[in-house]
Amino acid sequence: MDALTQAELKLFVNAVRRYFEVTTAEAPHITSAFLGHADVTGHAFTGTVQFSGSFHGQVLVSMPGTLLRELLVLQHATDFSDAHLLDAVGEIANTLAGNARQVLGSGLHISVPTTQQGLNSVLPQVRERPYAITLRWHHQPALVVVDITRG
Repeated sequence: MDALTQAELKLFVNAVRRYFEVTTAEAPHITSAFLGHADVTGHAFTGTVQFSGSFHGQVLVSMPGTLLRELLVLQHATDFSDAHLLDAVGEIANTLAGNARQVLGSGLHISVPTTQQGLNSVLPQVRERPYAITLRWHHQPALVVVDITRG
């Protein structure tokens, strides 16, 4: 399997930035983008989308509950239960994957997002060192892990 190009990896940085700009009218501060180690520390709520077809692997979005609550307030939500926070992080992962499909092509098949609460580390599936993007929005941290290769 071939590694992703720098331009393909950058599309995920741009997708994260665009998600926050559209949803909150305020861009996040991208604090780093790096090749992770065997595992990367996540946050309390994680959404994962699996890729198959022209690319294989997964993209994870991991955020603390405080960040997800702030995003939900901006969307005029009134339910801040853990179940609703899981739905929100899953929808964010799904949105990023959909943006990736627009750039990577229709041969990219995207799964329904899965969610997890209390995740401590993100274990790679297809890359020894997955691409990790850390960001801050309203002083809240978040993490996006791109663990995909060409299929």
